[in-house]
Amino acid sequence: MSDPRIQKIRDEIDEIDVELLRLLNHRASLVLKLGAIKHELGLKLFDPDREEEIYRKVAGHNEGPLPADSVNRIYERIIDESRRLERTEVYDKQEDR
Repeated sequence: MSDPRIQKIRDEIDEIDVELLRLLNHRASLVLKLGAIKHELGLKLFDPDREEEIYRKVAGHNEGPLPADSVNRIYERIIDESRRLERTEVYDKQEDR
């Protein structure tokens, strides 16, 4: 028989995962809007300075227990996906013309 403490922790993790997904989808919606605005204004999609700023801001809020390199790897994936979404938004807009 499983220890009830384990199930309680798993249930809490499951709730967090659902909230993380909700927040990631909200972030993705904002990225799509950002890509459309950048395209409208003729701005470049890729901004290494902005990406570095994101890493610094996130790292500054990391109180652990995740080590900084783990947080950076997670945000590398999030930023990679954000870039892909922005490009998708721009390409979709170009195809609509």
